[in-house]
Amino acid sequence: MRIDKYLWCIRLFKTRSIATDACKKGHVKINESAIKPSREVYGNEEILVRKNQINYKIKILDIPANRVGAKLVDLYRKDLTPKEEFERTELLKYSKDYYRKKGTGRPTKKDRRDIDGYHTDNED
Repeated sequence: MRIDKYLWCIRLFKTRSIATDACKKGHVKINESAIKPSREVYGNEEILVRKNQINYKIKILDIPANRVGAKLVDLYRKDLTPKEEFERTELLKYSKDYYRKKGTGRPTKKDRRDIDGYHTDNED
């Protein structure tokens, strides 16, 4: 099975074209080398996929006939991604200078000035 189709079948990517683009951009690697979307994959190979600033490490257990349900994904792959990868993204979220909570709406003028570092001082 092609690597782009495999990544789509195990629900790592939402569409097959997104999986193909990831392969073309070099975000998918096997044996530390970037691969083409048409490369065939076999059992017991380890794939490195960079997605959303996380390096996922996946071992192929079996090749599915076609796209599988979310509950059956673990029959075809084993996730070897270290927990440090997920913790790093949490740290990135809090390392920003200005962090607004989700759902608070658009920033006000004051918020915008604070974000841009613009402070008005009325010196008359």
